[in-house]
Amino acid sequence: MNITTQKNELIFGYSSGNLGEAKSLFVSMYLFLNSVAAKKASIFDNFLADNFNDLEEVAPKKLNYKDCITENYKENLEYKIGKNYNPLTNLIGNIDNIKWKSIYKGFREFNLPLKDNDTIKLIKMDPGTSVPLHSHNGKEYILVIDGSFSDEYGEYKKGDMQINDQNIKHHPTACNKNGCVCISITENDVIFFGKFASILNLFTFIKSFFK
Repeated sequence: MNITTQKNELIFGYSSGNLGEAKSLFVSMYLFLNSVAAKKASIFDNFLADNFNDLEEVAPKKLNYKDCITENYKENLEYKIGKNYNPLTNLIGNIDNIKWKSIYKGFREFNLPLKDNDTIKLIKMDPGTSVPLHSHNGKEYILVIDGSFSDEYGEYKKGDMQINDQNIKHHPTACNKNGCVCISITENDVIFFGKFASILNLFTFIKSFFK
């Protein structure tokens, strides 16, 4: 499947309210960081709204817009507009205050507090740090929120999304200047390749029992 098609499906799913908590947060951050994607989401929103108006079996009540907006909603809306609302920091606070879990030298993780079938986490890679060559049993979604990384398929900077599946093998490496911070969703376990693959895959297998 084309990567653009997969991104569009994610955005359309978000606009239609069909995503779980993890992917909803992931896409909302993508729209926050990527103005092109945000414009596309606006088109989808308008399309869905027009289709909703065409539903004959739905009889909307004749309400003034003020009847639908509570004081609490007004305050939240003003906050979002006035302070450049960030979906991630709204959930966990300042990212600089995160207590990262060290996985190996230069690579840290933080599991986001969402109840979902998808595993969503923040990943922080120090400058020059690499992840061993690997693939996935399911899809992997990566969104760069700071810095950049590169692999066999190119360089990914702040606001860029990468979607991988079992057909993709890659060896991500954080940029040498600023490192990289990403949001990552994995639908299934990682499969490693190379010299230490058997040990890494065993570790991943054992780790899966403690999710």
